[in-house]
Amino acid sequence: MLQLAKEFSLHQEITVYEAGQLYGEIGKFRFLQFSDDAVQGAIDLKDPKRIVLEYPRAIIHLMECNHLLFDDVFVIGHGIGTIAGHYPNKSFTIAEIDEKVVELSRTFFNYRKDNVMVGDGRQMLENEAPQKFDYIILDAFTKEGTPFHLTTIDFFEMTKQKLNARGSIILNLMGKTKNDKLINAIYSTLKKTYAYSKVFVLPGANAVDIQNMIVIGSNKSIDYEQRAMAGFIEIELEEGHIIVDRKSGL
Repeated sequence: MLQLAKEFSLHQEITVYEAGQLYGEIGKFRFLQFSDDAVQGAIDLKDPKRIVLEYPRAIIHLMECNHLLFDDVFVIGHGIGTIAGHYPNKSFTIAEIDEKVVELSRTFFNYRKDNVMVGDGRQMLENEAPQKFDYIILDAFTKEGTPFHLTTIDFFEMTKQKLNARGSIILNLMGKTKNDKLINAIYSTLKKTYAYSKVFVLPGANAVDIQNMIVIGSNKSIDYEQRAMAGFIEIELEEGHIIVDRKSGL
């Protein structure tokens, strides 16, 4: 594995690698990794337009299956810009807290769109017009996980106001399918806000493993085709507590 760059930002350690193997697949890959060793984005250098990771493939399917003619998307968490880059003719507004992530996406992953704003995604979304977006995608991580202020009922109620009648919110999360108080709380909080919701998991060895999850909330019924979900399967989570903003602030 070859290290191409390492940056220490105000928020985290960020590294870019090249490798001949990624998650068991042989090839030539370049990927962005945070200090918790989680891969935040990857490209196949032999086929740069191919979407390597399963979770963006599953998110893209949910977007196209539920609103094929969508136009406006707000994304919190840039990574290497995989989903926005996949749709050159759609309108994406992207919020990224870490300017180093944006710089590395341009230098090493050929991200060319001028649609990424550096700052807090919740604050930026609050300034957007009501009922503007077809989708809101939350793909934000720190070494502690998804930022707290992006998991509260106050936040989800605000996202509902920013979505149009056909709109949905899609979250990329990491957690356990059993006895995970935080994941259960995030999902229960979202369910209290949206009329319809589903959760999908990329199966691991067992229920105690940290696994990749995708959660979607909408005010209309949610459709998907299992064969197009890149290995993700629908599951049910346990009930959890409702997360609210801290009184002292976000």
